[in-house]
Amino acid sequence: MGSMTVQAIRTLTVAVLLCLAMKPAWPQASDYPNRTVTIVAPAAPGGLYSLFARLIGSRLEQRFGKSFVIENRPGASSIVGSLSVIRSPHDGYTLMIANTSGLAANVSLHKSLPYDPLKDFVPVALIARVPEVLVVNAALPVHSLADLAQLAKSTPGGLSYASAGAGTAQHLSGVELGAALGVPVTHVPYKGMQPAIADVAGGHIPFMFSPVSFALPLAQAGKLRMLGITTAERIEAVPDVPPLTEIGLKQFDAVSWFMLVAPGGTPKDVVGKLHNEVRAVIADPEVHREFVKLGLAPVTSPPPEELPGFVKSEIAVWGEIIRRAGLAGSQ
Repeated sequence: MGSMTVQAIRTLTVAVLLCLAMKPAWPQASDYPNRTVTIVAPAAPGGLYSLFARLIGSRLEQRFGKSFVIENRPGASSIVGSLSVIRSPHDGYTLMIANTSGLAANVSLHKSLPYDPLKDFVPVALIARVPEVLVVNAALPVHSLADLAQLAKSTPGGLSYASAGAGTAQHLSGVELGAALGVPVTHVPYKGMQPAIADVAGGHIPFMFSPVSFALPLAQAGKLRMLGITTAERIEAVPDVPPLTEIGLKQFDAVSWFMLVAPGGTPKDVVGKLHNEVRAVIADPEVHREFVKLGLAPVTSPPPEELPGFVKSEIAVWGEIIRRAGLAGSQ
């Protein structure tokens, strides 16, 4: 009987050890988050990455009662920041604001991208669509697409245009515009939106595409002129600015987007909890008004299980734009 008791104890001990070994090492949604969460903005401060990181982070901080800190990690069209997130623990405590460039365009632009957007990241929630507006320096005699084309044709070597970096929506929209108008344009990448649009406003670069939120104050100050937006429909922030498709550019609907992502392998229940909270943040009337005021298009995010399909389709869409522009593998 004594030996049976010892055997039973041994069996119970083994069972307990096995249970402990099988217990998930990752946090469960019930107690997430129980410490500080970092949101990486893979770009220089002052751009939309930072804006969305601050907005989402501050609201999640209020909802969860835990700190959400923003960390800017700029470099190489969001690659530096992306790699830092992939290399962090896949536990939901390091998140990233990602967009069209990092998750879709980079796939076709780079000969060898050091991460796989579909494997190395798990989408949490789509945040917003970002209409861009074609702006020119206000001192130029350009009030229409025809004027811009004429200026480009009459300028030796054509016109230069700015962007926040290679592979951004501004870069690719400029390529599309040059092709559509049949005029020579030269891309000048900057390290972020602020220095790029400042040079257009200052007269150093003739034109660029810009998120409405950056262009609107400068247009109101008389430094920029807005010619048309990239969405197929007008937007509330600039109702008098027509879609480019209305003023001569057919099938021009290049709209970038931003989403919150986590490293691939982050527990599904944590992703689900974050998704629900971010959707609630975006649905908040005050946030909605702020987005509209900034010229952003709020969205109702698809559920997490549908978002990889969205990213895959966007890789194909932007890949076609990049190939048509002759930029595939150019980085």
